[in-house]
Amino acid sequence: MADNPCPCGGASLGACCGPYIDGTRVPGTAEALMRSRYTAYALRNIAYLKETLWPKHQDGFDAVETSKWAAESHWAGLSILETVKGGEGDREGTVLFEAKYLSGGVLRTHRELSRFRRKAGRWY
Repeated sequence: MADNPCPCGGASLGACCGPYIDGTRVPGTAEALMRSRYTAYALRNIAYLKETLWPKHQDGFDAVETSKWAAESHWAGLSILETVKGGEGDREGTVLFEAKYLSGGVLRTHRELSRFRRKAGRWY
């Protein structure tokens, strides 16, 4: 795992999102959390996706459908278009991103402006 490239486009998985996903570190910024969530989709780590949602939304998380979508898609790249706040000293921030994925033989782009908030030192 450590020497494989990180799906988010960063360095190796072990030097980028891997420690977040395996629970040895927590992302220090909203963008780092966004990148790790994309990587979790690519690696089909559905538990990580659930645990990084804002706590009040975790109960409504559909792990079965999310797992199905992640498995049926080939994740082809992440582009961070804009980050507003979301730094180590902030309590909230937004990340505008595009995630490319192949589904049903068609290359698709999911574009989203995600809002992140920090609670007790952890980004969600």
